[in-house]
Amino acid sequence: MLEKFERYPLTFGPTPIEKLDRLGKHLGGKVEIYAKREDCNSGLALGGNKLRKLEYIIPDAIASKSDTLVSIGGVQSNHTRMVAAVAAKIGMKCVLVQESWVPHEDALYDRIGNILLSRIMGAEVRLVDEGFDIGIRRSWEQAFAEVKQRGDRPYAIPAGASVHKYGGLGYVGFAEEVRAQEKRLGFAFNYVVVCTVTGSTHAGMVVGFAKDGRQRNVIGIDASATPNQTKAQVLQIARHTAKLIDLGMEIADDDVRLFEQYAYPCYGIPSDGTKDAIRLCARLEGIITDPVYEGKSMHAIIDLVQKGFFAEGSKVLYVHLGGAPAVNSYSNTFLNG
Repeated sequence: MLEKFERYPLTFGPTPIEKLDRLGKHLGGKVEIYAKREDCNSGLALGGNKLRKLEYIIPDAIASKSDTLVSIGGVQSNHTRMVAAVAAKIGMKCVLVQESWVPHEDALYDRIGNILLSRIMGAEVRLVDEGFDIGIRRSWEQAFAEVKQRGDRPYAIPAGASVHKYGGLGYVGFAEEVRAQEKRLGFAFNYVVVCTVTGSTHAGMVVGFAKDGRQRNVIGIDASATPNQTKAQVLQIARHTAKLIDLGMEIADDDVRLFEQYAYPCYGIPSDGTKDAIRLCARLEGIITDPVYEGKSMHAIIDLVQKGFFAEGSKVLYVHLGGAPAVNSYSNTFLNG
C-alpha cells in the first residue's frame, strides 16, 4: 500500500514479536499475550514508534532543502528525542520546543531521561511553561518563525509527527508487517492494543488493518485524558491517510475504538493501577514500560484480561512503542521499586 511513497530507512527492519508467557499465565492462562517490540526497532537513541513515522517524513524534509528540523513535545517527549536523533543522523540542525505538559515532582525532571539525550545529540532545547494540548501550539509556530528569521531553513514536524501529511503512513506499514508475521506464526491476532495520544500511530493501524477488515480489532488506550480531542484527531488522520494511499473505503466513526478509563489521573501521571502494571510486567517479563504511555496500555491489557473482555483463547498483540528513557524522570515514584 505504500509503494508510491519514498521511505528513508531509519529502523533495523521488522520488529520482533514475542510471547509474554509468564504474564499470560499469571493472568490465568486463558488469553495469550504477545508484544510487538517497537522499542527495539533501531540503533538511533533507543528507538521507538516515532521512527516509523519519520521514515516517511524525512524524504520530504530533504526534498524541501531544509537544514533544521523544528518539533515540539513535553519536557520528557519520546518524539522530540527521536527527532533529535534523526537530525543528527541526516546532518541537520534541530530545534525542540519542550512544554510543561506534566505536573512532575522530580527535581531533575527537565535534566534527565529523554531531554538529556536530546541535548547530548546537539538539539537546541527550548523549555516553555505551557500546559498539555495535542493541537498545534503557538510556541512551536513561534520557534519555526524565529529559525526562519535567523536565516536557517526550518522544516516543521508536529507533536508526535502526527498531523503531518505523511504522519499516518508508518503504521499503515506496521499493519502490513504484522500480516506477514502472522503468516509465519500460523495465526492472526484477535486484538491489537496500542496507546493513543496524538493519534497517528493508532490512525495508521486503523487504515492498515482496514485492508482485511480488522480495523475495529485495534483498541486504542487513551493516555491523553482528553479523549474527545484525541479520537477526533485519530479519525482526521485516518481519513486523510486512507485517501492518501487510495484505500478505497471510508473510515467510519466507530472504526476508531478508544478506551478512556486508563488515562487517569491526567497525561503523564500514572494511577496506582498503572504503577502496578509497570512493576508486574518488569518482574515477570523483564520488559520496562513507562508511566506516560506503555504503562497505561499495559495496565489496560491486564485489567481487560482480568475482567474477561477478551474471549478465552484470544491472541492479543500489545504494541510496545518505546519510551523507557522517561522512567528516569519518575525516580520518586519508583524510589523503592
